[in-house]
Amino acid sequence: MTQSSFPVQLDRPSYPAAEAGRLVGLTPTRVRRWLGGYGYSYGDAVRHQPPVLRRGETGSYASFLDLVDLLFVKRFLDHGISLQKVRRALDEAHEILGTNHFARQSFFTDGANIYLEVREKGDAILELLSDGQWVIAPVIRQLATEIDFASPEGLARRWFPLGRDRPVVLDPFVSFGAPTVVGHGVKTANVHDLFVAENEKLAAVRAWWDLAESEVEAAVEFERRVAA
Repeated sequence: MTQSSFPVQLDRPSYPAAEAGRLVGLTPTRVRRWLGGYGYSYGDAVRHQPPVLRRGETGSYASFLDLVDLLFVKRFLDHGISLQKVRRALDEAHEILGTNHFARQSFFTDGANIYLEVREKGDAILELLSDGQWVIAPVIRQLATEIDFASPEGLARRWFPLGRDRPVVLDPFVSFGAPTVVGHGVKTANVHDLFVAENEKLAAVRAWWDLAESEVEAAVEFERRVAA
């Protein structure tokens, strides 16, 4: 599947830099730089640092796929992989498969290296930035408990930020990709705001939105987590 044939909901600019940063755990400035690049002074010259992510346009709004890409890059950095290495890995993956996104099922990391599963080679996994060395390794599938991937193209389709067993989801086909309660389409932000307005009384929130106690608790937990 080419980038132009992605479902429009997956690739539509939907998240301002501040909201993307809030959800992923980045500053708005870093989101804008990773999406659009930035200029900086070096002596008497002005140099341009290119975006981290390969995108069709360079605006500061992120699509759902951009959002998951940002999440992938953030997790790579959290595991000690340098931003320079992430850039090079994505460039290498683009050369191998023509993909512009980390938001695919085939990207994994073991905390030191980045791997790319190539289905045509069965169980073989290419260790990016290793001069093409093929490895068979039990790599840690970083986001396996959080991301649903569409078939057969393997693109990210839904993000469960608290894990698949918790009823909070970002689905670009529901509420324009805002975090919602699974199966209800109620925004977690609205659940949290009502919870605060009702002096943190679960019963009042449950009755208003017709939600289970666990659904209210998950929505509140998520909003408090991203606020922190």
